[in-house]
Amino acid sequence: MKKITYPLIYAGKKQQFARSVVVGNLVFVSGSSGRTMETGDVSSDKLVDQMTVALDKIRAALAEAGTSMENLVKTTILLKRLEDYPLMRQTEREYWQKYAPGLLENPPASTFMQPHSLSQPNMLVEFDVVAMIP
Repeated sequence: MKKITYPLIYAGKKQQFARSVVVGNLVFVSGSSGRTMETGDVSSDKLVDQMTVALDKIRAALAEAGTSMENLVKTTILLKRLEDYPLMRQTEREYWQKYAPGLLENPPASTFMQPHSLSQPNMLVEFDVVAMIP
């Protein structure tokens, strides 16, 4: 059975996809970027700010589905600028330290890709994650 747990609705825009879907005990979270939930606009031109918005959205979607970031099993990270890779990993570790410290010792599987572009020209990063519900 498939359950939509956290629909994506930007202010004044039509819903186009689910924020997350639960199938069995797995939670599939749609791509999360630095676009704010309130407006759908990119939050900042800084990677760290965009990552924080994206990871906050993931954390909220997982909580709504009945789990947490501690239960991440797979991440796919799309990073526009390769030179931002060290900062991206540092920011990810700092976020985990604050919200999911267990991931520092038991990190999820991870795939990294550098796309030519993302859905908006000023978007720098997007995360796609899978988590489990214990």
